[in-house]
Amino acid sequence: MHDLLIKNAQIYDGLGNPPASGDLAVKDGRIAAIGDNLGAARETVDARGLALMPGIIDTHTHYDAQITWDPMASPSPALGVTTVVMGNCGFTIAPCRPADRDLVMRNLTHVEGMSLAALREGIRWEFQSFPEYLDYLERRGVGPNVVCFVGHSSVRTFVLGEDAPKRPATAAEIATMQQIVVDAMKAGACGFSTTTSFQHNGENGIPMPSRLADDAEMQALCGSLREVGRGVLMMTKAATTPVPWIEDLAARAGRPFVVAALLHSNLTPEATFEDLDHIREACARGHRMYGAVACTPLKFEFTMHEPYVFEGLAAWQPAMAAHGDEAKRLYRDPAFRAAVKAELAKPARRMFTGEWEKLHVVQVARPEHRSFEDKSLAELSVAAGKHPIDFLLDLSLEENLDTVFTAVLLNSDEEAVGRMIRDPNSLLSLSDAGAHLTFLCDAGFGLHFLGHWVRDKRLMPFEEAVRQLTSYPAQVFGISDRGRLRPGACADLLLIDPASVGRGPARRVRDLPAGASRLNTPAVGVHGVWVNGEKIADGNGVLPQARSAGTVVREFAA
Repeated sequence: MHDLLIKNAQIYDGLGNPPASGDLAVKDGRIAAIGDNLGAARETVDARGLALMPGIIDTHTHYDAQITWDPMASPSPALGVTTVVMGNCGFTIAPCRPADRDLVMRNLTHVEGMSLAALREGIRWEFQSFPEYLDYLERRGVGPNVVCFVGHSSVRTFVLGEDAPKRPATAAEIATMQQIVVDAMKAGACGFSTTTSFQHNGENGIPMPSRLADDAEMQALCGSLREVGRGVLMMTKAATTPVPWIEDLAARAGRPFVVAALLHSNLTPEATFEDLDHIREACARGHRMYGAVACTPLKFEFTMHEPYVFEGLAAWQPAMAAHGDEAKRLYRDPAFRAAVKAELAKPARRMFTGEWEKLHVVQVARPEHRSFEDKSLAELSVAAGKHPIDFLLDLSLEENLDTVFTAVLLNSDEEAVGRMIRDPNSLLSLSDAGAHLTFLCDAGFGLHFLGHWVRDKRLMPFEEAVRQLTSYPAQVFGISDRGRLRPGACADLLLIDPASVGRGPARRVRDLPAGASRLNTPAVGVHGVWVNGEKIADGNGVLPQARSAGTVVREFAA
């Protein structure tokens, strides 16, 4: 007898084939059979009118800290995700010495928009080394399947301590870091991740440690994967980090390289496509590279208490080390404002591009300002006869920095985003799930892709869209037996209504440790999510009785 039988479904196999009507049976966590008249089961689901596909594989998440107190990695499973790849950009919490824990948490608070109180109260530090971290996750249990990068900044902090964000490493330190990466890979890391992005700063604007790495260190640590003979490299690049330089790292390591974060800017509209062209040329030379792109607009909700959107500006650097009254003093400073205005006047590839019509007031703190809500800074500043930065800072100062804004920063040109998604060298990614919790929630990127881009915009056939969310990322990362519906494969399943699938509007919830808040988005059109044959979510979200059904994936195809 089967454990589960899903009947009368339109079955999308994840491999890009047209759907087939039929039944799917599960036994002992794996797909036992697909077809008709499959026999009896302990549980039967009638999926008439619904589509059954493999669970979504999210290749760019930051649940490394959250998963130690929340094994379900909420909200991803409720949004159709059955496998999460963690540790992107080099931001991990292992390896970590006890003496460095607070430093690591303070860096995550800034670079990933996480509450320090939540991290201090929530993280379960039952590990130091990376292998111990994987062992801990296995003992504790995980809701979705978990795949982990070993992260550059954590490795650097483990070896250099407080010097990690201050100086290049010595040859001896590089050798020690190299051995840590090799040991992590042998223990089950999927690869090595890093960042060179100017947007990636720790507490008080100090660069994240990996940004201090010189070429010798980058070559040595990326090259560690050659010794192991498997694994994926991942980098979030700066505008000054050219793809050909990254290609050289890939060539030396002999391993695939995922290049992030390729987002479209209206001020430098061809930059992302130039990167994708360089990646195409690298692939033609036999070097496997993938451009990580997003299918969602990059939209942040923020206040001037945490103005992350402006931190890619060089002129904003003094504000990153200023807090409370010191920050307010700086925001009033005419010289500071003039420097920000001058930099914004120059087109550049950065997060905030100065498109003030895409930055809106969402919520004011004082009743007399209520008329500002839902209006753009472009509109409000013209009416006030001010430069937009002056209007934004003046309003924030009047309201003790409590004014809430939203900004659509990148990926606002849908024609360009569609072109990026269709590029054969792109990898649909960049949800950032588990990070920037106070600013955004794109954990439902896959549902948005299926609803907005495939059903509504008809960007590609549904079966190809399913492939891009499932078997293709599994292939890139060497994840065997997942991302496809075939007898013998792991039963990671997503049951949806193609006519309604999507994600709902973002809402703020307070469910983190220490009562910290985050943004969340509900699923639309999801009828069931199974991980290794265990149902963990339905249309109402994660099931209260859901078990930790996931696997810490530690073996990968070469």
